[in-house]
Amino acid sequence: MASELSPQAVHALHTHDAHGAHADHGHHHHKESFITKYVFSQDHKMIAKQFLITGIVMGFIGGLMSLIFRLQLAYPDTPMPFLEGIVGKWAKDGTLDPSFYMSLVTLHGTIMVFFVLTAGLSGTFSNLLIPYQIGARDMASPFLNMLSYWFFFTSSVIMIVSIFIESGPAGPGWTVYPPLSALPQSMPGSGLGMTLWLVSMTLFIVSSLMGALNYISTILNMRTKGMSMTRMPLTVWAFLFTAILGVLSFPVLVSAVVLLIFDRSLGTSFYLSEIVLQGEVLANEGGSPILFQHLFWFLGHPEVYIIIMPAFGISSEIIATNARKPIFGYRAMIGSLMGISFLSFIVWGHHMFVTGMNPFLGTVFIIATLVIAVPSAVKTFNYLATLWQGNIRFTPAMLFSIGLVSLFISGGLTGLWLGNAPLDVPLHNTYFVVGHFHIVMGSAAIFGMFAGVYHWFPKMFGKLMNARLGYLHFWLTFAAAYMVFFPMHFIGLAGVPRRYYAFTEFDIASKFMDLNVFITWSAILGVGAQFIFLYNFVVSAIWGRKSPQNPWRANSLEWTTPVEHIHGNWPGEIPAVHRWPFDYSKPGAPQDFIPQHISEQDLKDGKNYWDEGGGDDHPVVAAPSGGGASAPVIEPEKVYYKDETSEADQAGA
Repeated sequence: MASELSPQAVHALHTHDAHGAHADHGHHHHKESFITKYVFSQDHKMIAKQFLITGIVMGFIGGLMSLIFRLQLAYPDTPMPFLEGIVGKWAKDGTLDPSFYMSLVTLHGTIMVFFVLTAGLSGTFSNLLIPYQIGARDMASPFLNMLSYWFFFTSSVIMIVSIFIESGPAGPGWTVYPPLSALPQSMPGSGLGMTLWLVSMTLFIVSSLMGALNYISTILNMRTKGMSMTRMPLTVWAFLFTAILGVLSFPVLVSAVVLLIFDRSLGTSFYLSEIVLQGEVLANEGGSPILFQHLFWFLGHPEVYIIIMPAFGISSEIIATNARKPIFGYRAMIGSLMGISFLSFIVWGHHMFVTGMNPFLGTVFIIATLVIAVPSAVKTFNYLATLWQGNIRFTPAMLFSIGLVSLFISGGLTGLWLGNAPLDVPLHNTYFVVGHFHIVMGSAAIFGMFAGVYHWFPKMFGKLMNARLGYLHFWLTFAAAYMVFFPMHFIGLAGVPRRYYAFTEFDIASKFMDLNVFITWSAILGVGAQFIFLYNFVVSAIWGRKSPQNPWRANSLEWTTPVEHIHGNWPGEIPAVHRWPFDYSKPGAPQDFIPQHISEQDLKDGKNYWDEGGGDDHPVVAAPSGGGASAPVIEPEKVYYKDETSEADQAGA
C-alpha cells in the first residue's frame, strides 16, 4: 500500500534478489509522509488503486451521461424539469438542447473507451499484477509509473472541466471527425470544448505511452529466477501485447490530433477542402477528412484490442483458477494474442467502407477482418474447453468471466456482418453498429474489469467483498447488458440511424419508440446495479472481513506475498519459480493446486504449501473432490462467503 523504499533502494533490492540472495536490507526503510505514501506514491500497488478509483469515478460519470441522452430518446416530446437541475441551461424548461445531446454522446464514448476501458482497466491491473506475477519488487521505473497516473488524472480533470464551459463540451462524436472538429464555428461543441478535448487526449496518450513502455521493460527485464516467458501467467502475456499495441498505435493518434490543431488554429488544410459554412465559402482547399479517418482508425482498431486483451488475460486466470483445471491450450492462447495483435493493425479500413474506397482494397480489408476471427475463436474455444468438466466454483469473479465469454461470442458474431462491405454499407452508422461494439467490446471489457476487481480485491485491500451482493450485481448487470444492446441490432437492421436527437419525425424510427423506452429503462437498471457494486466496494474496503493470504487457492506468485502491503512485495527473498501457473488438479498432488514457487522436491518432502498464512481466517475443512483426501484444504467459498453477519448466516453460507 505504501511506498517504503526509495526507487534506488527498490532497484538495488531487486538486483540483489535476482541473484538469489536474501534482501534483508529491504527492512531498513525510511518513514514516508502521507503525500508520498498515498498521493504521489511510487508503489505499483497504490498506483493501481489510484487508476481503479479514478476509472470508477469516470465510469459513473460516463454512465450517467448515457442515462440523460437515453431519456431524451425514450421521451423526446416530454419535458423533464429535473434535467435542468442537472445540466443547467442545456435543459431549459426540461427540454434537452440538441447540441448538448451531441456533446453527451461524444463525452460518453470518449470517457468509456479511453478513461474507463483503457486506463481504468489496463492501468489498474497492469500496475497491480505485472510486478506481482513475474516476481518483481516494483515497475522498472516507479517514478515514470507515478507520472503516468498523474498525466491520466490531469487528462480526466480537463475532460470533466470541459462540461462546464459556456459553449459546452466537444460535440462532433467520440471519433471527432472533421470538418465538425476542425472548424470552431461549425457548432457549439466545436469551440473551446473541442480544444479542451484535444488537450485532454494528448495528455492521456502521454500517460498511456509512459505506462506501456514501463510495462514492457518490466516484463522483459525483471522476471524472478525461473520465470521464463512460457511460465508467465496469461494475464502478463495479455498486458505485454496490450502495451506493445499502445506504443505502436497511440503516436498515430497524436499525429492526427496535432494536424487537427493546426487546421483549427493555424489556418492549414490537412483535413479541409471546398467547405461552405452558412453560405460562406471558406478558403481551405487541398485537404481531406478521409486522411483523419485513416489516422484515427489506425489507432482505433488496435484500441479495440487494447481494451479487450487485458480482460482476456484476467478471465484466463480466473477461469482456470475457479474451474480447478489447467488452462486449455496455453501456447495456443499466447499465439492467438500474438495473431490478434498483428492483425489488428491491418484491418482499420473496415471502418471506412462507406468512404468510397476501391472495391479491391475493400476486399483486402474484408479478408483481414474475417481472418482475425480465427485467433479470437481459438481463445473462445479454449475457455469453453477449460470449463468443460471442471470442478467449477461460481464466485462473482467467475460469473463475470463467463459473462465476458458469452458477450464476446454473441457480439463477435455480429462482427461477421459488419466485416463484409456489402452488408456494412447499409448498416454503417445505424444502431446495429452501436449494439455490436457495446456488446463485443464495451460490455465484455467491463465484465473483465469487474471480474478482476472481485478476484484481486483481497490483494488490493486485504479484505473480502460480499459475495451475495456480488451475485446480485452480476445478474442485474448481465441481464441489463443484453436488454439494452441486443434490441439495438433489430433497430439497426431496420435502418434507424445513430446519434439522432429524436426519432418522432421519421416513420422508419418512430415505430420503435416503445422499444426505445424498454432500452432506456433497461439502461437505468444496469446503471442502478453499479451502485450495488459501489456500495460493496467501499464498505468491503473499509469494514470488510480480513482476507487470508491465498483465498482462491491460486498458483500465481501474487498470492505468496503477505496480506499487509510492503513496498517491495516480499519481505525477504523473492520466490523462485519452478512450474507454470496452471498446475491445477494434477494427478498425485496432495491438493488440487500447486503454486509456482513449489518445486518437485517440495512435493516429495510433503511441504505444507496449502495452509500458508493460516490462522482464524484460514479454517481447515474437508477436502473437495479435486484434492487428495489425506491432506486438509481450505475451500475458498467458505472463506469468501463469511462476512460480518450473524453466526447463523455464516453457518448457512
